[in-house]
Amino acid sequence: PPGREAYPGDVFYLHSRLLERAAKMSDAKGGGSLTSLPIIETQAGDISAYIPTNVISITDGQIFLEADLFNSGIRPAINVGNSVSRVGGAAQIKAMKQVAGTLRIDLAQYRELAAFAQFGSDLDKATQAQLARGQRLVEILKQPQYQPMDVEKQVLVIWAATNGHVDEVPVEQVQRFEMELLRFVENAHPAVLQNIREKKSLTDEIKAELTQVLTDFKDRWNEETQLSVRTPATAATTQTAATAGA
Repeated sequence: PPGREAYPGDVFYLHSRLLERAAKMSDAKGGGSLTSLPIIETQAGDISAYIPTNVISITDGQIFLEADLFNSGIRPAINVGNSVSRVGGAAQIKAMKQVAGTLRIDLAQYRELAAFAQFGSDLDKATQAQLARGQRLVEILKQPQYQPMDVEKQVLVIWAATNGHVDEVPVEQVQRFEMELLRFVENAHPAVLQNIREKKSLTDEIKAELTQVLTDFKDRWNEETQLSVRTPATAATTQTAATAGA
C-alpha cells in the first residue's frame, strides 16, 4: 500500500539497502570499506519532505546547501541551521572545538536577525553589533575553490573573528584582512601556527601569543590603511595646486 506522500511503503528499506551496499571489501579484494555520499535535491528547499527526512534518519549528518546563499555570494553555500554532524565534533582537534563551539549558533542567529532587520530600522546597539559580527563571520568563512586551508590557520582566523579582532574591519575588506593576516603570521610568527599544530589545543600561553600577534598585525594594517587613504587625497591636492598654478 502507498505510504506517506504516496511513496511505496517500503521506500525506507530501499534507501537503507542502497546505502548499506556502499560496500565492505573482502580480504581477497584488499579489505576496507567505501563510504556512501547520498545527494538529495529538495523541492523549493523543503528539508522536511519525505525523501530528505528518510535519508537524514539513516546518515550520520547532512550538509544543507541553499541556492539563495550561493546566489548572494556565500560559498560554500551551507545553511548552518539545517546542517548537522553527529561525528564532526569527535573528528575535530580540541583547538577547533574551542574556537568554533558557538560559531554555528552565532551564524544561525545572525541569519535570523538579518531577516528580521529588513522589516525594522530601530535596532538596539547589541543587535547592531551582533549583525556586524555576523557579516564578518560570513566573510571570513568564504573559501575559494580548490584552496584547502590547514587546520591551524582555520583556528587562527576563526579565533580572530570570534574574539572581535575583525569587528572594525570594513566588510568588503575582510577577505583581504584574512589573507594578509595569514601571510604576516607565516612570515613573522610561524611558531604560533606550529604550536597550534603540535599541541592541538589553545592553551593560555597560545591565546596570549595570538592576542599579541593580532595586536601587532592590526597596528600594521591600520597604518597601511591610513596611508592608502592619505595617498590619493595628497595626489588630488597636488593635482589641484598644479592646475591652479597653470
